Order: sequence, then structure tokens, then C-alpha cells
Amino acid sequence: MDFRRVDQLPPYVFGTVNQRKLEARRAGDDVIDLGFGNPDIPSNPVVVQKLVEAASNPRNHRYSVSRGLPNLRRAVADRYQRRFGIGLDPETEVIATIGAKEGLSHLLWVLVEPGDVAVVPEPSYPIHIYAPRMAGAEIRRVPVSSDEGYFDALDAICGEQPSPRVLICSFPHNPTTTCVDLPFFERLVGFARDRGIFLVHDFAYADVAFDGYRPPSILEVAGAKEVAVELYTLTKGHSMAGWRMGFVVGNPEAVAALGKLKSYLDYGTFQPIQIASIIALNEGDDYVEEVNAIYRGRREVLVDGLNRNGWKVEKPMGTMFVWAAIPDPYADAGSMAFTLDLLDRAKVAVSPGVGFGPSGDLHVRFALVENEHRIAQAVRGIRRVLDRL
Repeated sequence: MDFRRVDQLPPYVFGTVNQRKLEARRAGDDVIDLGFGNPDIPSNPVVVQKLVEAASNPRNHRYSVSRGLPNLRRAVADRYQRRFGIGLDPETEVIATIGAKEGLSHLLWVLVEPGDVAVVPEPSYPIHIYAPRMAGAEIRRVPVSSDEGYFDALDAICGEQPSPRVLICSFPHNPTTTCVDLPFFERLVGFARDRGIFLVHDFAYADVAFDGYRPPSILEVAGAKEVAVELYTLTKGHSMAGWRMGFVVGNPEAVAALGKLKSYLDYGTFQPIQIASIIALNEGDDYVEEVNAIYRGRREVLVDGLNRNGWKVEKPMGTMFVWAAIPDPYADAGSMAFTLDLLDRAKVAVSPGVGFGPSGDLHVRFALVENEHRIAQAVRGIRRVLDRL
């Protein structure tokens, strides 16, 4: 039997690594997993306590609302005002989603259909490719950069027919960790307005940045709400990955369209989670800084250690990842073979760059999801293996 949409999905590249990792652990090996970007830092204890309290109230066990509780949407608007100086109408310009992946996937359902074109990053976090593809759109890829080359590539893509309807972008970017400044977004919003393209900015790493860098929101650009929405989430900065609490903010027509679709599909996130998320948004700014400090310390241990090993890697300014070019003596084999070799011999799991797109095949991605002691152990294991450096 054929299964619509699912049959068009390719084999999951990371599944090979996960299977090999599982086999190694079953054999008794101590594998340090820096592959899957699954945050290990606990959620804010104050927020957890609020969840327990809210879950103890039987009234919160009933259906909630798919758009999100009014106070939750107001808390998102308040957070944007404090953090970015952006005014959002919680009634028309904010909607809660069951994590950013659900929000992006359903958003693309209302933005594109078969015959439309969506521009996605290359390399790309997989959902950025497959959300528009599962909605029926044709995919065109724009190489990720923060310079003139990005807009030159967009110009070329927009010269093809049919012209794109939607552009998905994400800065700070997973996996490359590329960061941009506000003038970049000003130019991008102007480009979208001139070309009639709708912008979807996945702002998953809004709250994870280092060395004085403050990731800008695309909505800081004057007039951005006319052509853009942004996905914001509590997953990374607030370390609430399993809570599945995300938001789409910005263009009121797109927010309304997503709300109409979701009214047929779900009743929103479990209400106690929404109630606790209000506390995270209203009172969690200091905890976000604590989370950043932990990731910063891990970044130092990993990058400094790799550089001492002879593996030259730059420190990212944002995200919870390190995007590392495979050292020249090992690059010919490609990222999958290199990844499996690190797993088999160094007992360190990373993500092969090819899993994010063809242009990633000369890189691997490290996730900063182990403590500093374990990361230092990983660095030592890698040093023993990379004997040609």
C-alpha cells in the first residue's frame, strides 16, 4: 500500500547514527552523545512547581483552547516588548503552538499548496525542508550566509518561474550557527515586500547567544508584520524542550489563518503547561541567563579542546551547537563515515552534516548537551583518534 506524503520522505540519515550508538551502548561502551540536540539542562524549578500546582487542579484537566490561554498570549507579547521593544496584539498577532515544529508544519499548510514554491535554507534543519514539501510545495534552496551572497542567491531563485511564495529563514541558524544583524533583516523585509514573498522566521535560538551578541527579531524591522511571522519557543532558552510550548507571532492575517486551521486539529497544549509557561515568560529572564552561562561554559571546553587537538573550529555566537568543518586529512570520506568513525573509536556521537543537506557533507555538528566534564572526556577521546592532525 502507498502512503501519501510519507512515502516521499527520504530515509532518516540520523537513524543510522542512532542505531550504531544504541548498539555500542548495549555492548557496554560509554558513548558521549553530542549528536541529538536534546537540551539536558533542567527547566526552571519555579516553573516546574507551577506546573505541579496547576496539574493538581482537576479543572485544568479539560480541553484547553487551540489559540492558547489569553494570559499566555499576553505574556508572549510582554516578553517581546521587554526583549525587543516590539508591540504585539495578543488577540490578533500571537498564537500558541504545540512546539515550533507543529507550528511551522501547520503554518505551511495555510501558506502553500501544490504548485507553490517555498525557499528553504541550505543546509537546513530538516523540518524547514519537509514542512513545505508535505504541504505540496516545490522546494528551492538558498545557501545560508549573512553577506551579499545570500541576496545574490535569492535574486537568482526569484528569477525562476513560478516565483516563490514563501521564504523560510532561521537566525541564529541550526546547524551552521550563522548569526545576522538587524540591517540584514531590514534588507530581507524590503526584498520580500518588493518581490511579494512571505517570510517565516524560525527564531528557535532567540535566547541562546554569547559574547554580547543579541539576536534581533525580524519583527523589529518597521513594516515587517506586513510580510512576516516569527516562531518563538521556550524549548532552548528556557530549557523546556519536552513541554512543547511554541508561538507564532506577527502578521495578523497569517496568525488568524493558522488559528482557523488549528481549531479543526487540536485543543492546544495541556493547560497546566500553558499556565506554567506564563510564569516562565513573565519571571524567567534571569533563568534564561543562567542557561546561557551553562552553554557558554560548554562551548569554551569543546572549542578550546578541539583547537588544542589541531582541529580548528570557530566559537559560535549563538545556538547550542558547534558546526565544525571536518579536518582536511579526514574530509574525503564524507561526514557520515567520519561520524561513524568517531562513534566507533572515540565513543563520541555527533551529527553528520549531510543530514542537513548536500552542502553539509564536509561538516559535523556538535550539540552542547553534556556537562563540561563529559565534554572534556569527549575531547580526549577525539584526540586519541585524530592521529593525522
